[in-house]
Amino acid sequence: MALPGWLQRPIMQMTDEIYARIPRPQPERDKLNGCRIISHRGDHDNLTVFENTLASFDRILDAGVWGIELDIRWTRDLHPMVFHDASLKRLYGRPQKICDLTLSELKATAAIIPTLKEVIDRYARKLHLMAELKKEMYPDPVYQNRILRELFAGLEAGVDFHILSLAPELFNLLEGLPPPAFLPIAELDVGSLSELSIREGYGGVLGHYLLVTEALRKKHQKCHQGVGTGFINSKQALFRELNRGVDWIFSDQAVEMQNVCNPPRSHLKTSSEA
Repeated sequence: MALPGWLQRPIMQMTDEIYARIPRPQPERDKLNGCRIISHRGDHDNLTVFENTLASFDRILDAGVWGIELDIRWTRDLHPMVFHDASLKRLYGRPQKICDLTLSELKATAAIIPTLKEVIDRYARKLHLMAELKKEMYPDPVYQNRILRELFAGLEAGVDFHILSLAPELFNLLEGLPPPAFLPIAELDVGSLSELSIREGYGGVLGHYLLVTEALRKKHQKCHQGVGTGFINSKQALFRELNRGVDWIFSDQAVEMQNVCNPPRSHLKTSSEA
């Protein structure tokens, strides 16, 4: 179940503004140092740096953020690309759908859209990869499964990467990966997806920070699973999640949140300046 976008956005914005103003105790230093922040589509403004591009992910790597969330779409000739939308309309003003273009046609139109191979080759074991499967047609699931298996073959599932989806039935297309590699994303159905994750032995569950309750977190902890929350874009919301032991923190402001945990040296006073 999902709220329509026009209603969801103002509700989430209002919620974020409220939570950003509620003071929280600063977590202990070990929690700050061990914070696993995941950048949602990289550090981007979609004007000078576009989401889900190497430039946006390079910024995350340079800032020392733990991981990136990236989206997978398939071209007509079945190359997995890192792109969120079904079409190029929102970011590039073009009506074409990714699935209607070949790799060469897509690169000729928007060269900065990376292939999944480019992203894995560049960031494997440097950033934790949270790769989201989008709900779309899989015209040759056996072949596509083989391609994904080959691309992730050199990495350890659940340690170097996870596979995410709002449609966990897509996990059935990926034979050969262990269940802990998978993380279903809940919208309003966090309870049912939590039960699914425990039943299937997945790696845990992801959801909005208001919907992932303390009782749910403890339930997954007992099953040796993790929970992740998003989108954490303020210091006070970050402190709340760290204090209650959330495993993965997704953010649209990942560099800023990382700087809360580990301020850049240029921002720290020396003993003579204090």
